[in-house]
Amino acid sequence: MSSLYERLGGEAAVDAAVDKFYEKVLADERINSFFEGLDMVAQAEKQKAFLTMVFGGPNNYSGKDLRAGHAHLGLEESHFDAVVELLAATLTELGVAESDIGEIAEIAASVKDDVLNR
Repeated sequence: MSSLYERLGGEAAVDAAVDKFYEKVLADERINSFFEGLDMVAQAEKQKAFLTMVFGGPNNYSGKDLRAGHAHLGLEESHFDAVVELLAATLTELGVAESDIGEIAEIAASVKDDVLNR
């Protein structure tokens, strides 16, 4: 069976999804304050490498683990939920299969405690 990364369309698809996702994030008042002052090009590159690895593609991710990368932010459940909602909306817009979106939601749920530092 092909990897999630391959089913999504590989590098080009992950790149498009991350770019569209961050457009939504930066426009969303629930969470955009967490990204103020960040180099969004660098942020997007880290996210693309991370998602490529998580989805079963080449592992070129060299960033912090999820707990260390988010610990200083004081994130709450509502913030996490907003991110998952925006990611699902992005994937739906891009025509990703519901079954693959479900698999991505499961991956997100599996790291929730790390992201929320609990």
